Parts: sequence; structure tokens; C-alpha cells
Amino acid sequence: MGLRPRTPPAGCRHRDRYHPHPHGRSSTMKRPLLVAAVAVAQLALVVVAVAPQLSARVTGETYEFAVAPIDPHDPFRGAYVDLDYPDLRPPDDWSTPSGTPDVYVVLEEKDGLMRATDWSWQRPAEGTYLSCSTSGGPFSCGIESWFADADEARRIEDAMRTDGAIAEVRIDGRGNAAIVSVRAR
Repeated sequence: MGLRPRTPPAGCRHRDRYHPHPHGRSSTMKRPLLVAAVAVAQLALVVVAVAPQLSARVTGETYEFAVAPIDPHDPFRGAYVDLDYPDLRPPDDWSTPSGTPDVYVVLEEKDGLMRATDWSWQRPAEGTYLSCSTSGGPFSCGIESWFADADEARRIEDAMRTDGAIAEVRIDGRGNAAIVSVRAR
């Protein structure tokens, strides 16, 4: 039994050009391609968003920094510790030129902890440095918050107030950084 063409409905003025689907089969074939393209675009956005942190965690070397707490809890984000890095603060006379999106903090080890030795608007050719953003106020290097359960956040905050704490940070070759752990001194 062979396939027969569909008969156009009565009153169809263009019997020779009748198609049962107004856009032909191609529109139904395009829909899966469109869905796939949107899914790939969304995946690409996620990859771009997490690439610096992931790169630091996978390919970076571990360094230790002295840290101090700022704020231990936010009802919207949960338990976390906002971290301040006293040894990364720029000098008082340092300012960011307008329109400069990035600053590079050159690091050097002293007494087992990393400290900033220079702040530059050009990526250093060598050495260990942090790539930080200046948009939205003081610069941010992506290592300012440590998320933990409520008990751990409280323990870290208490330890920081009495003895201070150490943050283990992984830094890759492009200055991207990710916190690995925070512990009491």
C-alpha cells in the first residue's frame, strides 16, 4: 500500500500548491535546532561565569593570606563569613583611575603569608598576582566571602576575633583566585 498525497479541503483555491502544514515540514525541523541553540548559549554563559573560579581551583597554586571578619550572616545568602585581607589593602594615597575595570595586585610571601607589594593597571609579565575588579567601589578579587554552615561560620568568626585566621587561596597563572579553606591561626 503506497502513500497517497493528502487531498486539499473543499474550496481550497490553490490545489496545486496545497501543503498540510502552513510552513511545511521545515518549521518542525527548526524547533529542535532552536532549543539546542538556546541550551548551548545558556551553558556557555554558565561556563563564562564560573571559568575564573574553576580555573583557579583546578590549575592554581595554594597560598595563605591573613584574614579578618567583616559580617558573619545574611538572611538571604545564609551563613558565610565576609573576609577582609589586611595585607592586600592599597596605600591610602592609591586611587583607581576612572574607566579602569581591573587592577592587578602583585604578591610576595613574607613570614609564610602572602602580602601585596604593588598595585598595577597592567597585567604583570611574571610572578604571583591577583586579578581584581574595580567596578562597584573598592576592588574585589573574588575571595571576599567564605560560605559555610552556621556552626562553622560562627567558629571561624570567633577564631578570627581572638587569634585571627588564615585563608588558603588557589591562584592560577592569570591571577584568578578561589578560596579553598579558612582556618584559625
